[in-house]
Amino acid sequence: MANHSATKKDMRQSAKRNERNRYYGKTTRNAIRDIKAIDENKAAADKLPSVNSMIDKLAKRGTIHKNKAANLKSKLARKVNALAK
Repeated sequence: MANHSATKKDMRQSAKRNERNRYYGKTTRNAIRDIKAIDENKAAADKLPSVNSMIDKLAKRGTIHKNKAANLKSKLARKVNALAK
């Protein structure tokens, strides 16, 4: 590690952001897993907007790519819509 104070600060900030991104990513993955496990359309449809919001926030922060976010949201929407039939 370099001895420059700016580099030390950058490493602290990077570690903090990394941990925060890991937390939000894991929380979102758990929410996606939970919504996939739901078998009733009503319950899944109620939970879908909050999960979509979590996915959008990850994409906005750059934690995941915007196309990955779109793919996740699309797959979840198809699953929820399939439950209605």
